[in-house]
Amino acid sequence: MSDSKIDIAWNSIFEKYKIIENIRISGKFEITSSQINEFKEARLMTKFDYKSQLPILFLKNNLSILPISRGGYVISDFETFVSFDNNEVEIVRVDFPTYLESIDYGNITSESIVLNCAYISDMIQRFVEDDGLKPTVNGRMRSSSFSFNINSKINGYLNISVDNSQLEIDGGFEGFNYLTLIEAKNVISDDFLIRQLYYPYRLWSNKMRKPVKTVFLTYSNGIFHFREYAFENINCYNSIQLIKQKKYIIREEDINTEIIQKILHEATIIAEPEISFPQADSFERVINLCEQLNKNKSLGKKYITQLYNFSDRQTDYYTNAGRYLGLIYKDNNENYQDDKIRFSLTENGKKLFNLSISNRQLEFVKLILSHLAFNKALSLYFDKNSPPSESEVVKIMKESGLYKVVKDSTFERRASTISGWIKWIFGLIQE
Repeated sequence: MSDSKIDIAWNSIFEKYKIIENIRISGKFEITSSQINEFKEARLMTKFDYKSQLPILFLKNNLSILPISRGGYVISDFETFVSFDNNEVEIVRVDFPTYLESIDYGNITSESIVLNCAYISDMIQRFVEDDGLKPTVNGRMRSSSFSFNINSKINGYLNISVDNSQLEIDGGFEGFNYLTLIEAKNVISDDFLIRQLYYPYRLWSNKMRKPVKTVFLTYSNGIFHFREYAFENINCYNSIQLIKQKKYIIREEDINTEIIQKILHEATIIAEPEISFPQADSFERVINLCEQLNKNKSLGKKYITQLYNFSDRQTDYYTNAGRYLGLIYKDNNENYQDDKIRFSLTENGKKLFNLSISNRQLEFVKLILSHLAFNKALSLYFDKNSPPSESEVVKIMKESGLYKVVKDSTFERRASTISGWIKWIFGLIQE
């Protein structure tokens, strides 16, 4: 979901310069930052890290935008994003130097801290399999000059020329065998902008004798998820291929079956809150939303919708999941500009982020299992030694007095949340 002010500005630009008509004639339209600045700052008007952030007019017409010079951009129907896969990924535990006091891996609030922790704990060196790894390049720089082909929905492909466009590298690490360029994010998303890897790759491939590797790193809830990509054809933007991926976590106290069973049996069941029962299958994303609120203090509903590539309904689902657990507070205030509905962490939510990663996970487990439906579902899992079926979960839900859940179809949709959260709990066990 795009920003309404940006939508309005782009609508005006499209109308003034007849952009859609020009694209139909020539396949693309070039525009300068000066032309964009007439309506709104170009820097804000052209930063779209995820497909969902594109303005509505772009999405409706299958358009996207890329920078091609210091002050120039090209708009066309080309394919600029690639989706992440959802495969199960091995988690590797690593040690963190105990003598360091100036960095807290339990409180990571920025991409730079993500990279520092990943480097200090040797995650990067392990993943790229390159000895002697040292941080060498990062920050903003110019792309130099190159051209490439990019897939076009109508024209097959387009040839694009780039001349000293600005790019930014979060981290560059050189070892004996490679230069590895890393794009780091602390937000869980469904896709990413290929340009974030491709432009740095083209720049440094022309400068290095060594091969250049490109890595996308996402961090959430203590897990560093590395994905290495390669471009099969250096001159083709869309030739990007996933080579390998791995997750790392910094070793703390192990969480075993006995600990989870102890929490389960000692849980104090609370009355169901008068909040919609969660329909948020990914508990990892619930946690990541809490992380973003911890970092930003409060976020508007529109911002969250855009950040996570959500529909309005999905934003309600995930914020309600946090409210259901007593972690998120909802504030509806007409005095707020733009976003009238805002969310922040409750005091209990804030306390979680003062805990170590392991203890934080256990507190999440305690919160989940204080609700009868989740508690009974996990008990059944242990009794059967296998996940309960959907019908078994629905039966448990109907016996648990859920707030305003009546229809069978609603029970069935919500059952996937219980299954997803129970699966997350089992994923914590280190045995």
